[in-house]
Order: sequence, then C-alpha cells, then structure tokens
Amino acid sequence: MEFDLPLIWFGIIIFATLMYIVMDGFDLGIGILFPFIHDEDDRDVMVNTVAPVWDGNETWLVLGGASLLGAFPLAYAIVLEALTIPLLIMLLALIFRGVAFEFRFKSSAKTKPFWDTAFMFGSIIATFAQGVVLGAFISGISVDGQRFSGSSFDWLSPFSLFCGFGLMLAYALLGATWLVKKCTGTLKTTMQQIAKILAICLLMSIGIVSLWTPFVQPNIALRWFSLPNLFYFAPVPLLVLLCTKALIRALNTQDDYRPFLLTLALIFLGFSGLGISIWPHIIPPTISLWQAAAPESSLGFMLIGALMIIPLILAYTFWSYYVFRGKFTKDVGYH
Repeated sequence: MEFDLPLIWFGIIIFATLMYIVMDGFDLGIGILFPFIHDEDDRDVMVNTVAPVWDGNETWLVLGGASLLGAFPLAYAIVLEALTIPLLIMLLALIFRGVAFEFRFKSSAKTKPFWDTAFMFGSIIATFAQGVVLGAFISGISVDGQRFSGSSFDWLSPFSLFCGFGLMLAYALLGATWLVKKCTGTLKTTMQQIAKILAICLLMSIGIVSLWTPFVQPNIALRWFSLPNLFYFAPVPLLVLLCTKALIRALNTQDDYRPFLLTLALIFLGFSGLGISIWPHIIPPTISLWQAAAPESSLGFMLIGALMIIPLILAYTFWSYYVFRGKFTKDVGYH
C-alpha cells in the first residue's frame, strides 16, 4: 500500500499550525487585552491562567517550522526569503514577550509597569506580524522557476496590514473567552463584555477580508466563484454567522465553556476557508506541495520520528492542561 507522503506531511504542518493558533493564540490574546485592564491583581490573574502552559504552547510553532524545513525545503527557502522581515519581527517580539512574562513576576513595584508594557507590546507586535505573514501568503509570493523573484517589501501591502489587525481581533477574542472560562467575579464579567464587542468586530473583519481576497488573488476568485465550488463554499459564511450569533448568546449567560469553544469554531472555519482557497499550493499561486516536497526517502524517515514525537507532545499538553484545570483567583498563583 502506497502513501502520499507529501500530503501526509502537509497535513502534519496544517495540524501543527492550527494547534499553535489555538493554543498560543489565547495567551497572546491576554497580552493584547492588557490595555483594557488596569488593576494589578486582575492582570496577575490573567497571566497566571496561562503561566503553567504558555511556553509549551509554542512547541507547535517549532514543530511546524521544522516540519516545513524538512518536508518542503523549497517552500521553506522561498517563504523565508520573501517574508524575512515580518518573521524576524515576530520572533524578536516573541522573545521579548517571553522575557517580560517571567520578569514581571520577579520585578519590584517600581519596574513592574515596564514589564507589563513590554508584555503587552510583545504580544501585539508578534500577533500583528503573524497576521501580516498570513496576508502576504494569501496575496501570493512572486516566484521565477524555483526562486523568489520579488522584493524584500512585497509583504507590505494594505491587505496584509489589515490581516494583521484581523488576527489581533481573533487572538484577543480567544484570550477573552479563555478568561471567561478561567476567571470569576468582575474580571469574568468584564471579559464577557469585551468579548461581545470583539466578536462583532471579528465578524466584520472576516467579511472585509473575504470580500478583499478575490481582488488580491485572482486564482482564489476563480476558485470561489466557479461551479460547482460556489456551492461547496456557500455554507462557510452562513456557519460563521451562526457561530458568531451563538457566541454572543453564550456570552450573555454564565456558561464558562461554550464561548471559548465557539471561538475555536470560528477560528477553525477561517483556517479551513484559507486551506480550501489555496489548495493544493504550498506557495500560492504557483508551487504545489508535490513540487516543493523533499525526496520520499527523507519524508518516510522523518515520518517515523514524527509518529513518535507528536503523540508525546499531545500527551504532555493534555496532562498540563488537566493538572492546571479550574478557576484562578487573586489568592491562587503559579509563580
């Protein structure tokens, strides 16, 4: 029995990317929400809800990047050259944010506001840079044969900048609904109110990106509006509307889990829509995943390791979230 190894590895990368968006998204979202919360104790509670798990969440980013390098070296080389600046900004912001995350717990009352600000800006810049990368990827990367043929600033466009803003809304909504699930009292109530506003803003940004995308990428427009594809894609906007409506209704109740789960559903719908739109290109609009794939012998060898590593990552991720389940209050801290 033969396996389509490039397709399997593409699935692994998609899975790792989705796991990163979901799991690192809400702790980046907490940093984005810092400007709306000024009480020091509430900020401590917000950070403590993710303190036991946040560094493990970024394992998925490492896995996705390493998998892209090993399984699709051509795609890795082109993406790295085309998006060097926003990727470097993202990595520096993640490093700065990580330092601020730890130092704010060990700082004095005099320096703590500085580290809070650093944590906030690190989260905002990292998220915005990720959104810019996403927008540039959707817009397409200029390729001549097997080489990047664009400039170092092709990624800098109104569409990619707006995608950066849209991803900030998505992560902030993830963070707010995570805090609804993990917090109590006035902080939970505040997050419910913020999440309702964010849900409406995110719905509007999804609509704008959806309307804008066919204009920046003609191949996607052809895919969306040709038959029978139009019938396949038509349910997606309806599902997004239904999810948003259900999310707002859930935020008006005392339900702890539904808002977060419905936000995850919104993220999944957006991510799946992206995947369907660019398929089967790993470098849109010209290079398919089979053209960019490493030799099958390399893919098969790496797959053996991946089948051992991924279950271990899933196991310790599940265990860490299970151990630190439940609500966080001002008198409960991780540090």
